[in-house]
Amino acid sequence: MPAPPLATPRPTLVEKVLLRCAGQCAVCRAWSHQTVCEDCLQRYARPVPRCWTCAARLPLTLMGRPHPQCGRCLIEAPPLDRTVAALDYRFPWDGLLQHFKYHQALELRESLLERLNCALTAAEVDAPDWLLPVPLSAERLRERGYNQAHELAKALARRRGLRCEPGLLLRVRHNERQAGLKLDARAANVRGVFAVDPLHAAQLRGTSVALLDDVMTSGATLFEIARVLLQAGVMSVQAWVIARTPEPGED
Repeated sequence: MPAPPLATPRPTLVEKVLLRCAGQCAVCRAWSHQTVCEDCLQRYARPVPRCWTCAARLPLTLMGRPHPQCGRCLIEAPPLDRTVAALDYRFPWDGLLQHFKYHQALELRESLLERLNCALTAAEVDAPDWLLPVPLSAERLRERGYNQAHELAKALARRRGLRCEPGLLLRVRHNERQAGLKLDARAANVRGVFAVDPLHAAQLRGTSVALLDDVMTSGATLFEIARVLLQAGVMSVQAWVIARTPEPGED
């Protein structure tokens, strides 16, 4: 029988007060009670059809079609049962995500999280047994001061009543930044980087997992982790991301 959901930290009183105060929209700078105002959400966060397994953007004519897939996934299926992306990684979300990721802009977390939560609800995803953030290496964690995927995952787990235990998935070696590599080199760069904690592998065996990350570009990192989890006995793996990088040539 699955264990009860693990407790996750709740927002502090100061965070709750600040979230209720009017401020400027992070995009257009209009006064707003939200980090990103409704006008900007209507302009920059409209839902689009996406590939069922890699979340690549698809033609609008496929909107509403069940389980649509891109040509790449039809030819070679990725090790993910489902991928949900809330947004395109382009203006204004690319800048906001970089600010959140590299400058500890935790005030953006709730707005980004709300986009993902809405996308998951619209996609009617199956609730996983575990929600696992993509882990950072110790070196990268020291650089940034926190793991942005973990910050998002623990808050989303609280919202959706999911178990979130980042220690189940390990990053066993430091590797070169994916952002500096060509797409065809990214898969090799993450090979052998991730592992399931052997002391807790039994907790994952026979379960379903959703991986959470901020941005998906080539999918190499998420695909590699999915393979590791499946080899460890996980039955199914989804990927949930805030933003998906558009394919080359997309408008």
